[in-house]
Amino acid sequence: MAENNPRQLVSTAWLADHLKDPDLRVLDASWYLPAMNRDAKAEYDAGHIPGARFFDIDDVSDARSDLPHMVPPVEKFMSRLRAMGVGDGHQVVIYDGMGLFSAPRVWWMFRLMGKKDVAVLDGGLPKWVAEGREIEDMPPVIRDRHMTVSRQNQMVKDVTQVAMASKLGDWEIVDARPADRFRGDVPEPREGMRAGHIPGSKNVPFTELLNSDKTMKDEAGIKAAFESAGVNMSKPIITSCGSGVTAAILTLALERIGKTDHALYDGSWSEWGQFPTLNVETGEA
Repeated sequence: MAENNPRQLVSTAWLADHLKDPDLRVLDASWYLPAMNRDAKAEYDAGHIPGARFFDIDDVSDARSDLPHMVPPVEKFMSRLRAMGVGDGHQVVIYDGMGLFSAPRVWWMFRLMGKKDVAVLDGGLPKWVAEGREIEDMPPVIRDRHMTVSRQNQMVKDVTQVAMASKLGDWEIVDARPADRFRGDVPEPREGMRAGHIPGSKNVPFTELLNSDKTMKDEAGIKAAFESAGVNMSKPIITSCGSGVTAAILTLALERIGKTDHALYDGSWSEWGQFPTLNVETGEA
């Protein structure tokens, strides 16, 4: 188990010890791909970590965009979190029902908004439940808390910036999708997407960063995953994936090993894969 860091990753034991802290806020950020046939909100209603609020990734997003769950405007983020009773001075811990899948996306959104006291629960709800820890089906009592936000624009990239990075090679672009999707061997789960990857990008499937119990690998394991994919760790890194969710697992892993010069491509393949004017590579990186 990696060392607990309330700004990155904490263990189930750490959360159990702090669950009654008055300024702790727990968020269930479960989100699933359609093929998984799971209903995140229904599962939350049936049982969640005591006091947890449900964070809907598709709702706390930019409704003006045609792309899935893009980062919301600052005002929307603040109002949605305030409605959850989350604000300034809170230590936030985020988990999901897969172990380590969608929670890092919400962790990254908090960081993008300038909030630093936020961590992901290592191993998520499955580990919590496997250890016999308490769950409840009661809705939490919500009290408004003011939230101030300072958006860190350097932590996100748009398609124009990623296209430039792909052309110049001054950033490493690292894709979190499974290897067969990266190579273009299988069709994309979303209709209208071409198969393949951003030219010059490298592939670190997010599963390579996880242990069998869905906790994150230690620093040596994280470094090995990036190095075996041929990632030049001396360059700044852009993380990418299918729709900007699992890219954040790579982002969290980079933070764990002390690499802070990174940004996430919010549109990811759902954006790049639909524009015929953008080049696509197939096969190995």
